[in-house]
Amino acid sequence: MGLVSQLAKTAEVIKKSSFMMLGLAAAMALSGLDAHASSSTNAAAAATQPIWLMGEVHDNPDGHGYRLRDLQAAVTADWRPAILMEQFNVDRQAELTQAWQTCKEAQCVIDAAGGKGWQWDLYKPVIQLALAYRLPLVAANVSREQLGQVMKQGFGAVFDEDTVKAYGLDKALPQEWLDGQRVAIREGHCNMLPEEMIDPMVNAQTARDVMFAKLMAEYAPQGVVLIAGNGHVRKDLGVYAWLPHELKSEVTVFGYVEPDGVSATWYDQVRVVPAHPRPDPCEAFKRSRS
Repeated sequence: MGLVSQLAKTAEVIKKSSFMMLGLAAAMALSGLDAHASSSTNAAAAATQPIWLMGEVHDNPDGHGYRLRDLQAAVTADWRPAILMEQFNVDRQAELTQAWQTCKEAQCVIDAAGGKGWQWDLYKPVIQLALAYRLPLVAANVSREQLGQVMKQGFGAVFDEDTVKAYGLDKALPQEWLDGQRVAIREGHCNMLPEEMIDPMVNAQTARDVMFAKLMAEYAPQGVVLIAGNGHVRKDLGVYAWLPHELKSEVTVFGYVEPDGVSATWYDQVRVVPAHPRPDPCEAFKRSRS
């Protein structure tokens, strides 16, 4: 099914759907990450509203443009999801909520709650869409400071004990998933990271994905859109793996990818966009090692 067909189908679902709260089944024969995620305290509500994971190559304006048009089509069909954004840190939620309530322009929101390291001009249109349609803006990312604590101290540096247990973070992670994350971290850093850095960085990536999943479960009854990098929305390694089992039937994963051999099995819908010109990201690693 193409993106246009998917959007048409979603619009029809939205028209027919209503909020429904379902009790979490007492006994579920699950394994791996499904078992961890299904035990979340937030998993008691299974939504009939769509849940979209919408990826990006952070600096690719074509991908941002296609994603915005796809989201606009669903919103104008009377869908009113919460918009969870990787670009805002969870410790800035109070500022983000205040800005969402009072600002009329996206730049006002960014000035109030945004941080460094993002090309904010690329995100202004989706923030403006949220303001225009009163879509709740949710800060979804773990801050760099918190990630540093996770890498040194473990998941308890960010999550309370109940969350650590609910998502199985107090146990060994499934080996196949862990191996896949290690490969992704190595390749994402040009195969130049010291080996002792790999697992701490896997833990940092995991903390982000668990935070995304936890917030998505909380907002699921009204519908959710996650705006995050393509690596986070991958079905095999990303947020999807941590979502409660009973929410997964509502999920559609959109990858907005450059033509670099990305596996189509990572996403439900794939939009291939032209590669954005940029310096070789591996050059910085090479210089640091010379």
